[in-house]
Amino acid sequence: MNTSTEPGLLVVRTVADLRRAVAGFRKAGRTIGLVPTMGALHEGHVSLVKGALERGDVPVTSIFVNPTQFGPKEDFSAYPRDEEGDFAKLREADCRIVFAPTKEEMYPGEQLTTVTVAGITDGLCGPLRPGHFQGVATVVSKLLLMAMPDRAYFGEKDYQQLQVIKRMVRDLAMPFEIVGMPTVRENDGLAMSSRNRYLSAEERTKALGMYKQLVTVADAVRDGTKSCAEASAAASQALRDGGFDIVEYFTVVDAESLRPLERVAGPARVIAAARLGRTRLIDNLAV
Repeated sequence: MNTSTEPGLLVVRTVADLRRAVAGFRKAGRTIGLVPTMGALHEGHVSLVKGALERGDVPVTSIFVNPTQFGPKEDFSAYPRDEEGDFAKLREADCRIVFAPTKEEMYPGEQLTTVTVAGITDGLCGPLRPGHFQGVATVVSKLLLMAMPDRAYFGEKDYQQLQVIKRMVRDLAMPFEIVGMPTVRENDGLAMSSRNRYLSAEERTKALGMYKQLVTVADAVRDGTKSCAEASAAASQALRDGGFDIVEYFTVVDAESLRPLERVAGPARVIAAARLGRTRLIDNLAV
């Protein structure tokens, strides 16, 4: 196995080896950028590694499908896994360390401690996925404390998750900078997601309607043509008419608190979640 500061990708499986590898770069005067993922990597994840490199950080990518953030009817067992493909993408992206632990390494023995972020989890995905954000906040706090990075990188596609993590770090005075990176999209606008591979060819075409409606609503509420509620209701109906099975929410919220807005008077996000067949899609745009 190569030492932590040698070129190439170092794969570590234990917390002890992760900390040892990070310490090697720290000793060399380098800063650390953590990229937490659940694997099945795509260009969106790769952009986070590149973001770390652009800021001069040594990229450390974690790959762990976290069971505590999946509900009983969600797709934990079916969630796509491709470790060797992920490692190949990370090597090409010049990632330096990948932390790929087992469940037993992440959650040794009985776990009596969890992290809960209130308020901003009350709406949007929170009520629809009970326990999800507690699982996210707990596993991210563990990863941060295991790697002790200078910065951690998250995509804006999972916008509520990003705000939950930012608030957790702020409230608990954790010494980490959380960096939100722009959503990476396919050429036709569809947000990249590991779950896109579940879409049939017909569903893939229908899925474009979400991005188109986000753009329409953002334009309408930005210039005041419609209220946020009016524009969102029209977009929800357009998605149903376009073949979406369920529109879980389509709304305009304050960019930080995630409270629904009637009119836009500051930073805001148009944010949506809907289902096509067995695939749940989420996306958002800044207003």
